[in-house]
Amino acid sequence: MTQIAEPQAGVNKFEKLKAEKDGLALKAELAHFAEIGWEAMNETDREHRLKWLGIFFRPVTPGKFMMRLRLPNGIITSNQMRVLGEIVQRYGDDGNADITTRQNIQLRGIRIEDVPDIFRRLKEAGMTSIQSGMDNVRNITGSPVAGLDSDELYDTRELCRQVQDTITNGGEGNPAFTNLPRKFNIAIAGCRDNSVHAEINDIAFIPAFKDGTFGFNVLVGGFFSAKRCDAAIPLNAWVEPSDVVDLCTAILIVYRDRGLRANRQKSRLMWLIDELGVDGFRAEVETQLDRTLQTAAAKDEILWDKRDHIGVYAQKQPGLNYVGLHIPVGRLYAADMFDLARMADVYGSGEIRLTVEQNAIVPNVPDSRLETFLQEPLLQRFSVNPDPLTRALVSCTGAQFCNFALIETKNRALAMIKELEAELSFPKPVRIHWTGCPNSCGQPQVADIGLLGTKVRKNGKTLEGVDLYMGGTVGKDAHLGSCVQKGIPCEDLKPVLRQLLIEHFNAQPNAVLTVNS
Repeated sequence: MTQIAEPQAGVNKFEKLKAEKDGLALKAELAHFAEIGWEAMNETDREHRLKWLGIFFRPVTPGKFMMRLRLPNGIITSNQMRVLGEIVQRYGDDGNADITTRQNIQLRGIRIEDVPDIFRRLKEAGMTSIQSGMDNVRNITGSPVAGLDSDELYDTRELCRQVQDTITNGGEGNPAFTNLPRKFNIAIAGCRDNSVHAEINDIAFIPAFKDGTFGFNVLVGGFFSAKRCDAAIPLNAWVEPSDVVDLCTAILIVYRDRGLRANRQKSRLMWLIDELGVDGFRAEVETQLDRTLQTAAAKDEILWDKRDHIGVYAQKQPGLNYVGLHIPVGRLYAADMFDLARMADVYGSGEIRLTVEQNAIVPNVPDSRLETFLQEPLLQRFSVNPDPLTRALVSCTGAQFCNFALIETKNRALAMIKELEAELSFPKPVRIHWTGCPNSCGQPQVADIGLLGTKVRKNGKTLEGVDLYMGGTVGKDAHLGSCVQKGIPCEDLKPVLRQLLIEHFNAQPNAVLTVNS
């Protein structure tokens, strides 16, 4: 049986609150919280420990909580989507949902008095939000077209589910993994295009053949934070699919027991790897596994440029297609969720896939239903062929709902992109990522153009602004971009982007029509 870690009191306030009470203990108190209301709750329970249950207090919307689910491999059924739509629908204008950059969904507007009923409904529908925040492993990402792509090397769906079930005890909560030094990300790639952004995960499994046998090369340590951003590095290990769960467990235990805790800014896995050295870290993992890991395969199978899966694509199953829909900055309202669920039922197999680009895929659409599917009114907004800048736009939640964000992101990003598309033509999509703060949930470091929110001074006033990142690449030669300009006021950003798009991405100004008088 996996040992439960003892929290370390007195190291910092987060270690202290974990030592006082495990966040999972709040499961037994939800009915009480619903009865007394959010304002009467213990402040530490409300603002921190609830995150162990996937419930997030947001000071910018007091009394209206966010709930983060767990959807391994980004797969959700039509019935599950309908249940989530019904949950946010009850909150009117306050209720909506966001698709995240980890193939997940976050619900907004949640009231604490409704949480016991919501948890009941989630369990009945086969969903959970357990251990989705704070010092826990986040949603397990995998190929969004697993089981559909004729060129895939491995179907990641079951492995993602097995890893999640191990970490969360089948969604009931697992105290063995609720006391990590910081958050933790795991990705499993099954295709040749690095659809999971392997380089930004604490553990990433990359397809690779060794002596003719399929398995995974292992990367470790990738992360973003306010103080440091690093791409994952090779562990010099190769494992077969049957060893993935055990290796994840071993790495998590080493990180839990040996990870640095004194300074939260230096507590992610890469800091432990720095301290031990990658060979020393690997040795610790092998000790925990009680066996020697095979060395990495000479090369991996990430050979393609990254695909965004927007559009219509034939599946490996004859006569079936998957259709990728662009969801602008991942924002969904109840009516959208009901429409997606209905379309998945009517045209597909009752399943929806989510991508790390905050988009959705409806799989298993027969050739005979495809034309009618493409005439659905929802596709006027959730396009299968969006304009080039819109197509590749990613944004975090921003200041509208997140108290960490220094700027508004989603609405500003959409408005600015539309203006630029009206003025310029593009030979291909340009990936622009917005994030509201240095926590980098919008992943600006992997973008062609990344915009990281900050505060700037202009004419004696404090304004919303961005730091500009460039050079991030994804796919076969993925690496992180770097900051090239700091402190651009948002009100001055559009001409800066316009010039960058012309000079670096071959954008062309649209012809201006003149009318003779």
